[in-house]
Amino acid sequence: MTRKTFLLLTSCIGLAVGTLALLVPGAVLAGKGVTPAPAPAIWVREVGVLLLALAAMAFLVRHHPDSPTMRTLLLGNALVHLGLFPIELAAWQAGVITRFGGIAPNSVVHGVLAAGFLFFARQVHTPKLR
Repeated sequence: MTRKTFLLLTSCIGLAVGTLALLVPGAVLAGKGVTPAPAPAIWVREVGVLLLALAAMAFLVRHHPDSPTMRTLLLGNALVHLGLFPIELAAWQAGVITRFGGIAPNSVVHGVLAAGFLFFARQVHTPKLR
């Protein structure tokens, strides 16, 4: 898979999940076994906006050449997914999220996307700075 294709794929995932989180946070919460309420719905919507922003950035830079900025963008996205990966697992373990089936797919996606972003960040070739 090329970096361009990976960025297109991740932007589609971010668009889909971000749109769901923004527009139907109650359904997202219920799918995780969390009783929908105003406070968690606000946080889910906020995450939706952030995912939409990441999706837009990935889509807009998919044709860009190697650069230090591209490497930084890829590493930043990897950090997002590495950071999100353990949060839902910890919430499930603490009993905040009660449906493991509601977080298992997300955990896999976060792991795969983090690995992809790290892989493509390592592939970026830039001239050495002096």
